[in-house]
Amino acid sequence: MRIDLNADLGEGFGPWTLGEDAVMMGIVTTANVACGFHAGDPSIMRRTARIARENGVAVGAHPGFQDLIGFGRRPQPGLSLQEIENLIAYQIGALRAVAALEGHPVTHVKTHGALGSACAEDDELAMAVGRAIRAVDPGLLFLVMPGMATERAAERLGLGFFREIYADRTYDDSFNLTDRRKPGSVVHDPETAAVNVLRVLQDRALTSVNGKRLEVEVDSVCVHGDNPAAVALASTVRERLEAA
Repeated sequence: MRIDLNADLGEGFGPWTLGEDAVMMGIVTTANVACGFHAGDPSIMRRTARIARENGVAVGAHPGFQDLIGFGRRPQPGLSLQEIENLIAYQIGALRAVAALEGHPVTHVKTHGALGSACAEDDELAMAVGRAIRAVDPGLLFLVMPGMATERAAERLGLGFFREIYADRTYDDSFNLTDRRKPGSVVHDPETAAVNVLRVLQDRALTSVNGKRLEVEVDSVCVHGDNPAAVALASTVRERLEAA
């Protein structure tokens, strides 16, 4: 079994930094880079692409809602499907252009925050994201939630995709991520996270907070770069994956 380890990085803005990107790049194999809408700016995007190239880490676009103040984690109902296509294509294009300055290709796309949660459950929204990816470059991979609308959209559109689970999050009964406002939705203990990841991989199944099970195939494990325990989590998860 080959498992990718990914993290959402490049999520500072101007002089403000978030997370320990340089350290995380020495641990993960894939980086999802903020594209300026929920976080990030051209300088941070270029620096992130450079550090990724130097560490042999693949980079992908991490587009979200245009919401710097809310870090892209606030829902934005009412956007048309065309507006979703526009914001996805715009952000992919921005990262591809900036990463080209460092000679590092963009390989995939993963939606961020509230946009990611919405398109995991909404087939029309997921299809809009997929159409935008395919229009920009049909060779880009779609990083999706297993068993959710994003995986279905990738299959329908003929997009290459890989499926991720989260080391530092729990799942509700729909097998989307548990709302961050609920206690226990974010896992901070590295050992707990590693045990949870190995259980999913060994059982080939997700278990919700209420005990529901969903059989899944998994290609990648995500650790959020803005989790205060991100470095310890990623290190421990990688060690356990290699040991297994």
